[in-house]
Order: sequence, then C-alpha cells, then structure tokens
Amino acid sequence: MVISRVKNSLKDKIVVLISDAGSPLISDPGFKLIRHCYENNVYTTTVPGPSSIISALQLSSLPINEFYFSGFFPKTTKHMNDFINAIKDKKQTVVFFVSSNKLNVCLDLLDKIISKRLICVCKELTKINEKIIRGSALEVKKIMISEKNNHRGEFVIVIGGDNSKKIDIFLEQSLKNQIVKLLSKFSLTDVVEIVHKLTNLPKNKIYKWVLEIKNG
Repeated sequence: MVISRVKNSLKDKIVVLISDAGSPLISDPGFKLIRHCYENNVYTTTVPGPSSIISALQLSSLPINEFYFSGFFPKTTKHMNDFINAIKDKKQTVVFFVSSNKLNVCLDLLDKIISKRLICVCKELTKINEKIIRGSALEVKKIMISEKNNHRGEFVIVIGGDNSKKIDIFLEQSLKNQIVKLLSKFSLTDVVEIVHKLTNLPKNKIYKWVLEIKNG
C-alpha cells in the first residue's frame, strides 16, 4: 500500500503526488493518503487546478469517486433551509461555495440538520492564507470563531455523503429474522426498544418496520 511505503518520508521530506491519468484523487482511493496526513498532522496542500471545487475535494480527506456540486449557498433563510435539506440525503460527497458573511449561518444549519456528518471547510485555496478545517459542523464553527481572520476570504465546503443504512438492507438481512423471534417473546414496544439499542436507529422508523413484520 502506498501509505505504508511513504509514511516515513512524509515526516521530514516534501512528497508530491502526481498522476499521469487525470487529477489525483478523482475516481481513485487516494483520499486515504490525505486522511493519513490529516490524522498525523502532516501539512498537505494542492497545486492550482481548473477549479477550487477539485482542490477542495482533493484536500477534504473524504471519498470523491462520486461527488455532487451544489453551486452557491443561497442568501435567503427559506432557500438556505431548502438547500441543506436537498443535500442531506445525498450518498455522494457534496461540495459547494459559501460567502464569508453566510458561513456561520451555513454551519449552524449543517449542525442542526446533518450534525453527525464530517465536513471540511476550505478557505482561500492555493493562496497564502489557505486553511483547511475538518470535523463536525459544530467543531468547525468553534475553530472558525476562535480567530476573527478565519471568516475572511473565499470558502468551499465539502460534506461527506449519507452512509446510513437503508431500511430495506436491514429487512433483507438477519435483522428481519431477529425481529420475528423477538415478537414471539416480547411486546411490540419492547421489541422496538431492543432493536433501537442494538442498531441506534430512530425509534419511529423501527416501529414502522416491526409493525409491518408483525402484520405481515
């Protein structure tokens, strides 16, 4: 694996990742190398490319074999909510632009609507004040407000895709059989509680599945 071969060099040398078949990390697993650098505090940057979208994706440490460009974060409150709700169920990594004066509002909405997803805020890419901040929306906002200068410049936000498991995946596998067995011994309410503790899935969704199986 490339990471195991170069990890020692990453500590004290300048290492360049070059591709002879397109931009590195686009449709390849190179994001794992960027993630390794991020987790080990190894400074990483990207040379100027055709768009800050590609640069942000490359530095995000998120999978980018598939990604969805969502344009610019809107100006009005209603459109802001619609914007985040429209991307919250995307399975692909999502990337979009946001102005400096709307950054806090955007992070607040991300924390409210998709708080558990990993995000990456890229500031002033390829410029002297370039900064990459990763974490949950709340973690990123805390870092942003710690320094006033963090809010100056141009920003690109990258959001990890929704990797939560779908209902039908669970029902097609062993969980369905387990629910049937549980229903033979426990009440519907107890089964919902048991499945919730085992899977950490929302109780309202579990209740619907269990009820469908019970009435099946």
